Parts: sequence; C-alpha cells; structure tokens
Amino acid sequence: MPYIYSSKIIKMYPNNYVVANVSELERATFYKKTYQHVALAILSFILVESLLINLISPHIIMGMLGSKFTWLAIIGLFWLGGMLCDKLVVSTSKNTQYMGLALYVVLEAVIFLPMIYMALLFSDGAALIQQAGLVTLFMFGGLTAVVFMTNTDFSFLRTALVISGFIALGLIVAGAIFGFDLGLWFSVAMVLIASGSILYQTSQIKYQYSTDQYVGASLQIFASVMLLFWYILRIFMSRRD
Repeated sequence: MPYIYSSKIIKMYPNNYVVANVSELERATFYKKTYQHVALAILSFILVESLLINLISPHIIMGMLGSKFTWLAIIGLFWLGGMLCDKLVVSTSKNTQYMGLALYVVLEAVIFLPMIYMALLFSDGAALIQQAGLVTLFMFGGLTAVVFMTNTDFSFLRTALVISGFIALGLIVAGAIFGFDLGLWFSVAMVLIASGSILYQTSQIKYQYSTDQYVGASLQIFASVMLLFWYILRIFMSRRD
C-alpha cells in the first residue's frame, strides 16, 4: 500500500540553486510548477484507475488479495518500483523525471485497484470514493495552507515520521502474514502520520530541491496525498461494514 514509499524521508540534493536560496519570484514559480504537477498526477491516477477497473477482470483484481503471500509480493514490488521512481525523478533529464512520475502514478493505481473495486461493490460505492477524495483534498489543502501561511519549519517531525513508519510497516507485514485486521484506530493513526508527512515534506522541499526539480518534489507530495486518501477511504469503508 502507499505508505511504504511515501514514509521515506527524501534525500538532500545540494545545489547552488536550491529553492531556499533563490528569489521570491523563482520560489513562487517552483511551487506553482510543483503543485501543477501534483494536480496532474492526481488526475492521471483517476484516469488510469478508471481504465484498470473497466479493463481488468474482477477475478484478477480479487486475485491480488488471494493469499497473504500474493499481497506481500505486490507490496514488495510497489516498494521496489517506488525506489526506482525516486531515482528517475532526480535525473538531469526532464524526460526521465516525467517517466518516474508517470511510473509512480501507475504503481499507485495498481495497488489501489482491489480497494477501489471493493468500495464500488457498496450500493453507494462511487459516492463513497468521491467523498473520501474530497475529504483528502480538503485536508491536503488545509495542511498546505498551514505551512505556507505560518512559514513554520516542520523538520522536527522527521524522527517521529521515521519511527512511526517502521512501526506501521511492521504491523502491516505482520497483519498480512498472520491474517489479522489492523482496525479502525490504525487507519486513524495513519491519517495522522500522512498529515504529518504532508506538513514535513511541504515545509522541506525548498531545502531539498533545486528550482528545476519540481517533478521530483511533486512526486513526494503526491505520494503523501495518496497515503492520506488510502486510509481515509478505509475509514469510510469501515463505516459501511
């Protein structure tokens, strides 16, 4: 699921043109391009997910959850794919950067596929997904506004995010192996972690990227948004059980 990649704290990329050291106009341009690409990634995810739902057999979709080892293998491939995307989006080639972002969108669409399909089985499934999406976007917008309006440095969240990330990953793997449900409160905790990740990454991208690395910055933000959406949707679905 999305947490495996988005929990990773991104590396520093020393550069004379790092966003924190440029003019206000150049910084504003960087942020504009970054969030335009986040919006593009979200729209692309919706399109790819819709295509997968309509083109792939329900038997194959549910087969992704057929056994604990199948799902663990999918999680492992998602993690490896995320690492590859991380390498691609910091390339000096813009084409390679876009390839990394596009690949990550596809990876997200694939790993979301079983949950989106199961959500659609509810009588109000489409509305349920839309509601979870709207709540995600409102929360993302609010968290982003907090960072930019208060100009707060959220770097103090780094240690907590790393520790909680390893704990959550261990619980997810244990749940998959031993077949126990992590429950509603785990999803609530993960929403808080995803929110912290958005605060951290939004406040830190100006120190970690140069002005021409907006594609890489957008991938990090997109990954956290998808993590948030994953667990908000799980909470909404748990209310229908």
